[in-house]
Amino acid sequence: MPLATDVDITPPGQRPDEDPSLAVRNNGGVEPSDAPAPPGRREALLVLSFGGPEGPDDVIPFLENVTRGRGIPRERLEAVAEHYHHFGGVSPINGQNKALIAAVEKELAAAGIDLPVYWGNRNWAPYVEDTWRQLADDGIEHVYVFATSAYASFSGCRQYHEDIARARVAFGGGPTAEKLPHYFDAPGFVQAHADALAAALKSLPEDLRGSARLVATAHSIPDAMAAVAGPGGGAYEAELMAAAQQVVDAAAPGRSFDLVWQSRSGPPSVPWLEPDINDHLRTLAEAGEAAVVVFPIGFISDHLEVIWDLDNEARETAAELGLAFARAGTAGTHPAFVASIRDLLEERRAGAVPRLGTNCPAGCCFVARSGRRAN
Repeated sequence: MPLATDVDITPPGQRPDEDPSLAVRNNGGVEPSDAPAPPGRREALLVLSFGGPEGPDDVIPFLENVTRGRGIPRERLEAVAEHYHHFGGVSPINGQNKALIAAVEKELAAAGIDLPVYWGNRNWAPYVEDTWRQLADDGIEHVYVFATSAYASFSGCRQYHEDIARARVAFGGGPTAEKLPHYFDAPGFVQAHADALAAALKSLPEDLRGSARLVATAHSIPDAMAAVAGPGGGAYEAELMAAAQQVVDAAAPGRSFDLVWQSRSGPPSVPWLEPDINDHLRTLAEAGEAAVVVFPIGFISDHLEVIWDLDNEARETAAELGLAFARAGTAGTHPAFVASIRDLLEERRAGAVPRLGTNCPAGCCFVARSGRRAN
């Protein structure tokens, strides 16, 4: 199974000094207020992401950052590094984040919103700690954090709270911050995926379009992590199902779909969400299916785990099984998705209760785990 690369999935472990209240105590006002932003407050939007190598020499150091404290053997890192070297040692996620930031800046400017947009990463430059220092140096007083994950879970939500807490501790303060709500059900996010699914269906031969099996994928996570996702638990799977259903309703009304998992990492002894996409393709072929359309609802851009795990591994599995295969795109910089980011930001600046999604408290989704890097 591949090691997690462009999405950080840290298997449950044990860290003696782990403090579940760290994010709450140090995030500087993470719980959103229902009051409008104070007039004159200097604010910014921070796009907070995972990071990725920018060249061959970065690959192993980057993977060491991602897996620090997890006891991953060097030979495993070198095997995963080949995925990056297949693409010149450059992760697509950085370029995709730059493109998204440019699109958001254009969207805000068109709406007359004078708000600077910054970028920070967990595992590679620009590290969030360095971005936090820049925010403080620029006189920013409050930051709205847009994480490049649409769903509730430790790795998709809580860990981004912790990234901000770590940055504030490293700097010794700085702006207050609040994470924007999950946006799995934002109309623009759904529309972007629905348009991509419709295009993928259309790419199949006409005689297969009506019968092709629709398969939604998302990053697998440990069962223990899924159980505590969201305030009441189980939110990761529930939100993915809800988003996938809305996408299918918009692109292929009346069709059924399967939700399966990809990109598992970690020891086989730790239970993770199943079935894996490749195992599911084998099940479909055995059942006599002739075609499949995969739509990666769990991701917002075509980063490495999409273009490697789906475009390479899953596509090869489908070919071996004789299944016609099409893969839908992700939200990327689809105009409707970009507009939804502006909507999320405007709602929060107005002090409105989010109409969509949820915004877990910073102490939510806690999973005890092994130690991680400190930048």
